[in-house]
Amino acid sequence: SRESFMSNQKQQKPTLTGQRFKTRKRENVTDEKERFEPCQFQESIIQGLNQTGTDLEAVAKFLDASGAKLDYRRYAETLFDILVAGGMLAPGGTLSDEVTSTDVCLFKAQEDMETMQAYAQVFNKLIRRYKYLEKGFEEEIKKLLLFLKGFTESERTKLAMLTGILLANGDISASILSSLFNENLVKEGVSACFAVKLFKSWLSEKDIGSVAASLRKVGMDNRLMELFPANKRSCEHFAKYFTDAGLKELSDFVKNQQSIGARKELQKELQQQISCGDPLKDIIAYIREEIKRNNISEQTIIGLIWFSVMSSVEWNKKEELVTEQAIKLLKQYSPLLKAFTSQDVSELTLLLKIQEYCYDNIHFMKAFQKIVVLLYKGKADVLNEESILKWYSEAHSAKGKSIFLEQMKTFVEWLKNAEEESESESEEAD
Repeated sequence: SRESFMSNQKQQKPTLTGQRFKTRKRENVTDEKERFEPCQFQESIIQGLNQTGTDLEAVAKFLDASGAKLDYRRYAETLFDILVAGGMLAPGGTLSDEVTSTDVCLFKAQEDMETMQAYAQVFNKLIRRYKYLEKGFEEEIKKLLLFLKGFTESERTKLAMLTGILLANGDISASILSSLFNENLVKEGVSACFAVKLFKSWLSEKDIGSVAASLRKVGMDNRLMELFPANKRSCEHFAKYFTDAGLKELSDFVKNQQSIGARKELQKELQQQISCGDPLKDIIAYIREEIKRNNISEQTIIGLIWFSVMSSVEWNKKEELVTEQAIKLLKQYSPLLKAFTSQDVSELTLLLKIQEYCYDNIHFMKAFQKIVVLLYKGKADVLNEESILKWYSEAHSAKGKSIFLEQMKTFVEWLKNAEEESESESEEAD
């Protein structure tokens, strides 16, 4: 045992551990300056742009070639500052006095769509060639929007036009619009004014459907109201401002978004109130307030109420028990349904919602007639005979049509007979 131990000890020779560093050949001093000194980088870009002149094709070629020897990755912000403003921007948006500038930039260009489209192509080619600049370019646009107060009216207009084109081309994401929600820009009306020019440019390239899709993708579709101060943040003010500026389609889109948002919030709150068993009078008062505040129609509301009531319980899986469960629930909530079926069109909407629900939920296929009868007779008085007869003769949906019409046949005949008897009694009385 001892010999074995001694033998092992002899075999274990000491070794030196540590990290071996690779040395690399030192680069040419001039190349290092171009790569790692911001002033040298700026001088190189400005000198090259001045040599190309206003020929944007030549500018694009110069930028393409320069990426091989200049450190675009490190100095992306400087590069984009120069291409937009002609030199490095100090905080607030003013040009830095320390270095030279160039007139070959967006802010010194002609203020027309054709020129702005040509500049958009310069950025597009540059980012396609050097993909790693994509994120830095978006950050640059966000920064430029925050600096709007430091730019002249003409510079803002050109930037708005360019941004609209870049958004239309998919070169940047609509998330950049978040910079326009800056409190100071909003308060002074700079954001809304800039947004008008930006959306005009965007909508000159793409239709409202495409613009809406881009906004939805990054959650901006419900935030456009933030372009205005809190005291002016209403659908009416937004619609008037943008309609007067010639952007009615954007106004209509935002109105629709607000309406959808309000309906979603209402349904969520309604389901919460029903689940918590809040008194019906409180629920009715809440809904009436929301109708008034958000200008929601009674037909829309009755659909939301029906869905909220029917989704408030866990339904029995047995068909014979689910009907009994539904009748019990609807007896409880019939006053809520009655409160929002004051118009015949609302009653028809409710009938269609019941039909669709029973069709989409197979356990309810045999419950349709019993639900309609419950809501017609006695204290419920939610549906009148005219609405039921109209639904039966012409206003029903194609979903489960033959099954539901067959279910209702006997009841409809009874209604027609009752109506005829009532008419003959009236004539006799006369």
